[in-house]
Amino acid sequence: MVSITPLFGTVTARSVGYARCSTTHQNTDAQVSALKAAGCAVVFQETISTRTVEKDRPQLQAALNALVDGDELVVAKLDRLGRDQRSVINRLHDLQDRGIHIRTLDNLVNTKAMGKFAPVLIGLLTGLAEVERSLIRERTLESVQHRRETGGKLGGRPKTNHAKERLVLRLREEGCSYRSIREQTGLALSTIRRIISESE
Repeated sequence: MVSITPLFGTVTARSVGYARCSTTHQNTDAQVSALKAAGCAVVFQETISTRTVEKDRPQLQAALNALVDGDELVVAKLDRLGRDQRSVINRLHDLQDRGIHIRTLDNLVNTKAMGKFAPVLIGLLTGLAEVERSLIRERTLESVQHRRETGGKLGGRPKTNHAKERLVLRLREEGCSYRSIREQTGLALSTIRRIISESE
């Protein structure tokens, strides 16, 4: 579904909006209104699960295909652009390589305003993502080694309440951070990451 606001005169570059909400939400009306107010000439919108891969999100693909060099893609938050941190950062790289700016309504990213520092920001985000993955792998290996040394069980994890698992997934689809989910559910960050990872 596409919502278009007519523009008059000659425009050399456009702001194109993309709005997404998960299937647990009612609609994308609030995001669309905010994107239009932020100057988007075209707003692509869809209601689709965060677990759906990018190539199966028709309106996201339409938005990406509509962009040309010098245009700006505007989203409410970065998590609108992918299923996980890695896919979002890969998307930022792709857009940057195509000469397309990215702006989020929560003011986290505005590559046009950052000018020559935009690649630095994207590089920093990439580095942080790699550090997080490395730390997760390291903690996993340390845990396995500790269990071997102490005779603990290596197979299986304690079961998590199904209701809490559903709550974790719903909160993540709503855009909550891992720390926010931990505060609302009382689960460990490692458990939250496992639940989200296993659902993808």
